[in-house]
Amino acid sequence: MERRDFLKAAGAAGATVLAGRIHAETGHQQFDAPRLRTKPGSALKAKPMETVRAALIGVGARGPTHLSSLLNLEGTEIIAVCDLYQDWADRAAKMCTDKGRKKPDIYTGGKDDYKRMLDRDDIDIVIISTPWEDHVPMAVAAMQRGKHAFIEVPAATTLEECWQLVEVSERTGMHCMMLENVNYGRDELMVLNMCRNGLFGDLLHAEAAYIHDLRGQMHEVERGTGSWRTYQYAKRNGNLYPTHGLGPVAQYMNVNRGDRFDTLVSMSSPSKMRALYARENFPADHKWRKLRFQAGDLNTTLIQTLLGRTIMVQWDEQLPRPYTRHNLIQGTRGVWAGFPNRVTVEGVSKSTESWTQGGDLKEWYDKHDHPMWKTIGELAQKVGGHGGMDFAMMWRIVTCLRSGEELDQDVYDAAAWSAVFPLSEWSVNRRGAAVEVPDFTRGLWKTREPLGIVG
Repeated sequence: MERRDFLKAAGAAGATVLAGRIHAETGHQQFDAPRLRTKPGSALKAKPMETVRAALIGVGARGPTHLSSLLNLEGTEIIAVCDLYQDWADRAAKMCTDKGRKKPDIYTGGKDDYKRMLDRDDIDIVIISTPWEDHVPMAVAAMQRGKHAFIEVPAATTLEECWQLVEVSERTGMHCMMLENVNYGRDELMVLNMCRNGLFGDLLHAEAAYIHDLRGQMHEVERGTGSWRTYQYAKRNGNLYPTHGLGPVAQYMNVNRGDRFDTLVSMSSPSKMRALYARENFPADHKWRKLRFQAGDLNTTLIQTLLGRTIMVQWDEQLPRPYTRHNLIQGTRGVWAGFPNRVTVEGVSKSTESWTQGGDLKEWYDKHDHPMWKTIGELAQKVGGHGGMDFAMMWRIVTCLRSGEELDQDVYDAAAWSAVFPLSEWSVNRRGAAVEVPDFTRGLWKTREPLGIVG
């Protein structure tokens, strides 16, 4: 493959450390790992901390939710907040004082003012809730200054960025976790518990999705998510947002902990709806009307793991369709499917030819609810954030940091799950050609224990 084609297709600007080649036997595209700088796994654990001293970069959209969770947890201190907009930063500071906490220092001195904040020595973790292109530079800057980095999804949008997160995390010994909140939803935690207890038998296949009509974000023209994300639909064509559905099923299947992604193929439908929405909702001279949208309205990606399991991942943020993350896991003994929730298990259900669903699921929740949700579920739902999953995620992060435990999600998960974005783009641009997924763990997946059931 021509190097210029690779750089264009993978979106990997400056990706000279990546060498593409064709596997002689399979014919699949491969990408070599960058040269190792440190031992894999060196960033999985950190020293316990009595108090988690946090700073936040970006407090406009997702940032306030993370801040609210932190403010409702013991053993946390909000040191500083950074944002491009003074009113958003002031709102975040008021959230702290309204909770009886000390007012955090505010950094609003421009796009690079976060670096001045990161130079402080009284910050332990940095929560990054900014546009996608800022995720990796900010996370790298935080880790290089001795701070653990927690990044909104997707953590990275190019293979070069994925490898950069892995290498910097290993070299510095700092955690780098993608804030995939869906892994902490009640349903997803319960299904993880059921998988760990062997209820579905040997796992064979999963289906995941992020189907969410977000055309309305285009009205956020000057600032807000739509002001920067709309341009992504004009620049990229693949699965632009894979991790909400993929993260949970990857953990069900022990990806990076006994198995790993091997190859993927991807196809996109035509791109119609963004241009249509722009024509119907904005004046003729509006900048959205001038964009040439590239992203297919619906993308379907198929992943196969080294153990031969299959995962279907779909993405669609523009078609008129009810919200779904799919969340299906199929094993030799049974299946769980989400949206709506339903289950059938051989030897447990009355029949494997019909679903148990609706009110009949109560006994399944009573029996299989995840221990962590039993512990904090009521408080999580009270604090809020996507049904409590946001608070549950932050509770677990703070618990792990204070005890010195490994995080449930690590830099290898952030890289592997996010890599579906650029790899799907490459496959789409090559008529659904198969591409090999890099092993970001460099073999560590063979010996790592599956994610356990924690209380």
